[in-house]
Amino acid sequence: MSTPTAQLAEAGVSIWLDDLSRTRISSGNLAELISSRNVVGVTTNPTIFANAITDKNDTSYDAQVTELAASGASAEEAVFAATTQDVGAALDIFRPVWEQSGHVDGRVSIEVSPDLAHDTDGTVAQAKELWAKIDRPNLLVKIPATKAGLPAITEAIAHGISVNVTLIFSLERYAEVIDAYLTGLERAKDAGVDLSTVHSVASFFVSRVDTETDKRLTAIGTDAAEALKSKAGLANARLAYELFEQSFETDRAKALLAAGANAQRPLWASTGVKDPALPDTLYVTELVAPGVVNTMPEKTLEATFDHGVVTGDTITGGYDEARQVFAGLEEVGIDFTDVTQVLEDEGVAKFIDSWHDLLTQVAEALEAQR
Repeated sequence: MSTPTAQLAEAGVSIWLDDLSRTRISSGNLAELISSRNVVGVTTNPTIFANAITDKNDTSYDAQVTELAASGASAEEAVFAATTQDVGAALDIFRPVWEQSGHVDGRVSIEVSPDLAHDTDGTVAQAKELWAKIDRPNLLVKIPATKAGLPAITEAIAHGISVNVTLIFSLERYAEVIDAYLTGLERAKDAGVDLSTVHSVASFFVSRVDTETDKRLTAIGTDAAEALKSKAGLANARLAYELFEQSFETDRAKALLAAGANAQRPLWASTGVKDPALPDTLYVTELVAPGVVNTMPEKTLEATFDHGVVTGDTITGGYDEARQVFAGLEEVGIDFTDVTQVLEDEGVAKFIDSWHDLLTQVAEALEAQR
């Protein structure tokens, strides 16, 4: 009997871990997850690094902090040094996966500073800096799908930088993300970049959609509203996959694919279940289709490995039902455009808060060494 995570992989889902720390790398845990849990990539964000670097029980950063303090590094320089070192080490561990998967998986993501979420030029400059500093072909630079992020995505792709587009909540913004990617590929092609070396994923957030929508449904309080709870996240993601299928069947996309380009894969993010009344593998087993990535917190990964029930494709047959969910939400008075805008604003704000917490704590650690 193959494990549920092996079954997911066989169904075309790339399992990525939504976590990274130096201890996870040095202890062999990351390598173990690759061999035993079918993990083929990692995503990081400022919150993950804040938790790792400021963990009082983790001494693996102490020597580097001492060294950085002695060199007079600022908190931002220290965070840049520590996070790029971790991501580089993880990329080396994933190198065989990258090679075995035809350069599709074996990917590790690192995010540009959240302070740049509304700064196109600053985002592009930092994407180039991270790409040059880490210097591994299996890196993905994370750029948020804000209005300012869209042209930065195009610019990075045009320069041959592989990108993980993050914080996507709405189908409308997802369509703009796909367009930004295709435009970047067209510019890369004109510049003579080998399109086969450029990869991208589009990170579509799931559980947060349910959290915000369900809060509004509870406030409405009718039977019709209650019946729609915990349905918006899956419906939104399923329609995103439909948009992905349609977008990469256009003549424009086909011309780029024929020239060696890669499709931009949908990635399901925020797949940890927030509502204890729901199955803890809901956003994994109900979002199975060929060519998707699911990045999971370790708790969700272990739950899936332990008792996930994988029944094959749970997306492509559900488009009409997903549309019915949105018709129902509209009928009870949910403004879903407002839901997704609130989520984007909150997502950016949360990462900025985590980033500044991290900088503050690293600054204190540096000061203590001086």
